[in-house]
Amino acid sequence: MRVVEAKTFGGPEVLTVNEAPDPVAGPGQVVVAVAAADVMFLDTLLRSGWAKDFFPVEPPFVPGGAISGVVESVGPEVDPAWIGTRVATPTAASGIGGGTPTGGYAEKALAKVGTLAVVPEELSLEQAVALAHDGRTVMAVTDRAAIQPGEWVLITAAAGGLGTLLIQLARSAGARVIAAARGAAKLALAQRLGADEVVDYSQPDWVDQVRARTGGVQVVLDGAGGAIGAAALAVTVPGGRIIGYGNAAGGFAPIDAEAAAAQDITVVSLFELTGSDVDWPALHERAHAEVAAGRLEVVIGQSFPLAEASAAHAAIEARTASGRTILTV
Repeated sequence: MRVVEAKTFGGPEVLTVNEAPDPVAGPGQVVVAVAAADVMFLDTLLRSGWAKDFFPVEPPFVPGGAISGVVESVGPEVDPAWIGTRVATPTAASGIGGGTPTGGYAEKALAKVGTLAVVPEELSLEQAVALAHDGRTVMAVTDRAAIQPGEWVLITAAAGGLGTLLIQLARSAGARVIAAARGAAKLALAQRLGADEVVDYSQPDWVDQVRARTGGVQVVLDGAGGAIGAAALAVTVPGGRIIGYGNAAGGFAPIDAEAAAAQDITVVSLFELTGSDVDWPALHERAHAEVAAGRLEVVIGQSFPLAEASAAHAAIEARTASGRTILTV
C-alpha cells in the first residue's frame, strides 16, 4: 500500500510517498480501507520535530491521527459484522484522549474497534473525517460553555475547523457571536456562517474593537491560544467563562489565573475539558446527528490527494487554510 512518511524532521518537503506492507489487525483492532485522512496543525508540529518532547515519535513515521473509510478486515475477538461498514475513527496509535497521531496518511490504517463511529448515510466520508476530532471536541466545548440566549460569545481562530462549527452552535443557542480570525477571506467565512461581528486579530487594536462592539463578552471560546487567547481576558465580563482548547498562536493561552479569579471568571483548559469521564463516542454521535439533520455545516476548506500531503502541511503553516484540511485516498 501507499503511505506518506516523514523521513526526517523538517519542513513539508520531508513528506514523501512510499510503499509499505499492508497492516494486519491485532486483538481489538480493525483495518480500514482509508477514503480520507484528517490533517491537523498538530501534524505539522510533529513533522517539524517541535512536538517530539510531547510525543515519542522518531522518523521515519506516517503522520495522521484520524481517518474515515470502510472496514476491510478485523482482528481476533472483533465481530466480523464490522466488515464493510463505513466508519470514522482515530487511528490505533492515536486513540481518544491520548496516544500519538500517526498512521493515518495511508491507503489502509489500523483502528481500535472501541473508537469506531458508524458514518450515517447522510454524511460523506470526507465530512466524517473532518468531524473525527472536531465533532466530539466541539460538543464538549459547547456543553462546558453552557451558552445562554443573548450572551456575547468571542470565538478566536473562528475560521478553523472547530471555530466554524462553534459559530453555528453558538448562534443556534441564541448567542451573539463576535468571530476573530486573520484576513478578509476568513472573516467573510465567519460572517457567512452567522457571526454578528468579525474582527481581525492581526490588527493591534483588535481587543479594543471587541470591547467597543460588545461592551464585553460573557463567553470566550479560544482556539488560538498564545497571546491572542491571553488578551481575551481583558474583554470578558465578571462572571464570564473562558474555554481554552487551541494553541495555533503558539501554545495554550497563559491566562492570569489570579486576575480571572478576582473577577469570578471561570477558566477551563483543554486538559480539564478532556477528562476521563467524558463519553467521547456519544459526543461524536451527536455531532454526526447534527450534520445529518442539516443543522450543522462541515467546512472543508481544502482537500488534497494523498500524494500532496506536503502541500496540505504548507497551507496550514502559511495560515491560508480555513475550515478542515483533509487528504483523499
